[in-house]
Amino acid sequence: MPRTIISLSDEDKTRLDQEAAAQRVSMTEIVRRAVREYLERHGDGRPRPLDELLVRTRGCWAKGDGLVYQNALRDEWGRRR
Repeated sequence: MPRTIISLSDEDKTRLDQEAAAQRVSMTEIVRRAVREYLERHGDGRPRPLDELLVRTRGCWAKGDGLVYQNALRDEWGRRR
């Protein structure tokens, strides 16, 4: 297994050591698990399917009807000409 050197803040290192002690594993194992989880969540770098993106971003627009907002912006652009 290749070795990698990373720099951590003192606070992050302390928290990782505490978590490792609580789980009775090495801090290195905690970091391995975190990297593995990150890679599983973010996949292989390919774009995610549209359906998944729509589910993950549902509800993030909180300014009312999006079409009304778009049309108001477009009307504003037309007045600038």
